[in-house]
Amino acid sequence: NYGVGRRGRNRCSTRMKSWAVKVKKCGFGVSHCQASGKEHAGGGGCWRWLQKMCPCCCRKQSGSLDMTDTTKPGPVEEVPMLDKPSAEASKLEELTLTVRSVDLLKSKTGVNRREHHTDCYHDDELIVRRGQPFQIALELSRPFKHSTDKLHLELKTGKLPQVSKGTHVIIPLVDELENVCWQSQITEQSGNRVQLLVSSPPNALIGRYQLTVTTGCAKGEATSTHDPASDIYMLFNPWCEGDTVFMDNEDERMEYVLNDTGRIYYGTEKQIGVRTWNFGQFSEGILQACLFILEKSKVQPFGFGDSVNVVRVVSAMINSLDDRGVLEGNWSGDYEEGTSPTAWSGSVDILKKYYAEGGTPVKYGQCWVFSGVTTTVLRCLGIACRSVTNFQSAHDTDVSLTTDVYFDENMEPLDRLNTDSVWNFHVWNDCWMARPDLPPGMGGWQAVDSTPQETSQGTFCCGPASVNAIRTGQVYLKHDTPFVFAEVNSDKIYWQRNLDSTFSQIYIEKKAVGHCISTKAVGSDERMDITDLYKYPEDTEEERIAVETASRYGSRPETYSSPAAEDVQIEVVMEGEGPRMGADAQLKIVLRNQSRHPRRATLHSQVAVMYYTGVLKGTIKREKLPVELMPSEGEKTIEWVLPYDQYQDQLVDQAALMLTLSGRVSETQQVLATQHNFRLRTPDLTITPVGEAVVGKEMAAKISFTNPLPRTLKSVLFRVEGLGLQNVREIAVGDVGSHCSVTLTEHFVPTLPGPRKLVASLDCRQLTQVHGVADILVKEK
Repeated sequence: NYGVGRRGRNRCSTRMKSWAVKVKKCGFGVSHCQASGKEHAGGGGCWRWLQKMCPCCCRKQSGSLDMTDTTKPGPVEEVPMLDKPSAEASKLEELTLTVRSVDLLKSKTGVNRREHHTDCYHDDELIVRRGQPFQIALELSRPFKHSTDKLHLELKTGKLPQVSKGTHVIIPLVDELENVCWQSQITEQSGNRVQLLVSSPPNALIGRYQLTVTTGCAKGEATSTHDPASDIYMLFNPWCEGDTVFMDNEDERMEYVLNDTGRIYYGTEKQIGVRTWNFGQFSEGILQACLFILEKSKVQPFGFGDSVNVVRVVSAMINSLDDRGVLEGNWSGDYEEGTSPTAWSGSVDILKKYYAEGGTPVKYGQCWVFSGVTTTVLRCLGIACRSVTNFQSAHDTDVSLTTDVYFDENMEPLDRLNTDSVWNFHVWNDCWMARPDLPPGMGGWQAVDSTPQETSQGTFCCGPASVNAIRTGQVYLKHDTPFVFAEVNSDKIYWQRNLDSTFSQIYIEKKAVGHCISTKAVGSDERMDITDLYKYPEDTEEERIAVETASRYGSRPETYSSPAAEDVQIEVVMEGEGPRMGADAQLKIVLRNQSRHPRRATLHSQVAVMYYTGVLKGTIKREKLPVELMPSEGEKTIEWVLPYDQYQDQLVDQAALMLTLSGRVSETQQVLATQHNFRLRTPDLTITPVGEAVVGKEMAAKISFTNPLPRTLKSVLFRVEGLGLQNVREIAVGDVGSHCSVTLTEHFVPTLPGPRKLVASLDCRQLTQVHGVADILVKEK
């Protein structure tokens, strides 16, 4: 059936079945022996009959005997083998380009898995991280010809892969990789073997991809058959700056991604207990179990490139309510039908059992078990994660953002109303990621809770909620921030029923919940207290502002008294183009009193270094600013200064910072709060063209730079390039002293006419984001 269409193949199949029946009836058996290439007795007649029945399968081959039917019986003829290639077939095989084998270079000790930090996984598959190139090797039917041959890879994931949704990826062959998209490049070629470097974007979908290779030449295209052994597993990449889960501290990556054991805290705040937990994220079969959990969630795989979405899915799937997830919760004390939650000491058995039984929930779990399994799954998928214990943890059931206790007229508890509770301890998780869906500064640690307590958008899940948003009371930011805020910083309010059936506050307990929030320390088995990440110190003005701000977005916004007036305005003003690198950063805080009375306040200011993703690295300066405003004072300006020596060794790429101001007006209790993002401007490179710009004629450009810092720049490197002007060239300048200038002349020969741009950039550890450009009009030769 070579060369015929689908309908032809179906006809051939039918005829071949008919032929087999006839051969059996004539008693000759199989008419041709594949091993010897000779016919059995009587086979010639069967052969001639088959040739008539299915000529497309029995075409005359060059140099073969004429097999036309004859009426005279003759001696037994030697018939050529059907699968023996003719000269034409051999020539076609030489011309056609096909893939004979694929080598994923997936050895645990090989370069792929070592560079991608996946050599710890006990599985034998190729496991790589997105946003980082990996290598594969292909054995072809003949040497690859760059001038005429074509080759591309295809990756498919999910049940219905589609190019438009990113679940069907076509990876072209290019000359140079860009490392921001799917591409491949031939890096080595020896005979029929080629080695490819494959790049993936930092937002690629995670999961299991099926690999096929398509080759093409003048004689046509061929696509390799999918082999499950060649599947590729793609994970999140906390080592890649472009990935939303990027974490820049290597010690923290070792702890929160690569450490497969940990410690979980329990008990009471005065009697903190600890147990070791085997996360086992690299154990054999765990990666497959984690991907099975994502598949079973029924969330479409095109959403698995978003770390927020994946964490939310995991939070829902670790508990069994409403989606038959991994663990069934049980707080009854009766565990006869399963395993007691206190008996588990790790996640591996739980996940393997769930996977082996096709998604039957494992019995039983409580909060520390849910948290331990969540840590395993997120670390396995490449997201930094840790288990966190909150002592005196509130459970707010009515979104009031307070923990409420009700009494009747005689001070007897009203049990039917007392649905809020405070747990001795509760365990959830923190995971690390940027939050491009939230305002700047809300990235970093995010709280996620897999224990089923309340529904979120109709599903039993919780988070991710920005820990920074929880700390400042910005509970209007998603996901589930009000619930986690109440767990750690709600006031406990006591209410008494009045004779008219209304309720009045009789007491507020401000320090009742959120104590000793604990996690394992980085690099040791010590307990680390992270309460200050979740809340300001108790009873400070900042903490009270956070509580009252949050309550305004709850179901009972009138719980705390509203300000008597809101007549003071505050804003941060930046002059000109803003602060420059190397000098003190100066901003203006402008306040306006619109009342006829004096106003006093204390402003709390803090400035933090910020990544461009909105993740805060750390606070570098705090201070309190007393403010007095005269009646109807138009404006009062406070000069805010960040000295150079306080930020010089703290900045990260983009040199971005966030100033946060908060305070309260003493006379009215009005809350003042604002945030201002700014960056320290870096100097430009000055590029001056020298000589006439003509195609094929050498010209030059002078590149000048002045070091703005009061320190020496070490190992300065310039990069110069221009399309149609010059390929990328690196120029080592060496050290540049404080406030010193350097000028260099770059010679080049334009190759293309028209308007062109010569671009240069400077790179060194002490100063980044320095660049310049010159417009050059190139004339024809």
